[in-house]
Amino acid sequence: MTNEKQSDKRNDFGRHCEFIARTYLEQQGYLILETNWRSGHKEIDIIAKEGEMLVIVEVKARKNENFMFAEDAVNEKKIRNLIRATHNYILQKEIDCDVRFDIITIILGNNGEYELKHIKDAFVAGVNV
Repeated sequence: MTNEKQSDKRNDFGRHCEFIARTYLEQQGYLILETNWRSGHKEIDIIAKEGEMLVIVEVKARKNENFMFAEDAVNEKKIRNLIRATHNYILQKEIDCDVRFDIITIILGNNGEYELKHIKDAFVAGVNV
C-alpha cells in the first residue's frame, strides 16, 4: 500500500472518529459550534458550548492501545497549539465566557466496536500562550 493510500485511510478513520465524538457530544446536550476550525496551521477538532461554557475538544483515536494511550498523544506542543488557536477563535468571534479543554479518546476494537472516553478539563490553559 502506498503512503498516500495509508494517509487517506488514516484521514478517513480520523474523520469517522470525529463524527463519533461529535455525535456523542450532541447526545450529551452540547451545542456544536465548529468542527476542524483552523487558525493557520493549528486546528481545533471540535468547538462546542455546554451551557455558557465554551468547550474545546481534542479527539484522539487509535485502533488499539498497544503502544500508548490515545490521550498521551496530547503533548505540551499540542496543548500550546490548542491554546493559541482557542485564543484566536475567541478574539475572532468576540467571545466572552469561560473555556474548558476536553479530550475524547476513541479506541476501535477488532470487532468494529469502539470505546469512547471523555476527559473533561483535561488541562488548564496557562498564562503564557
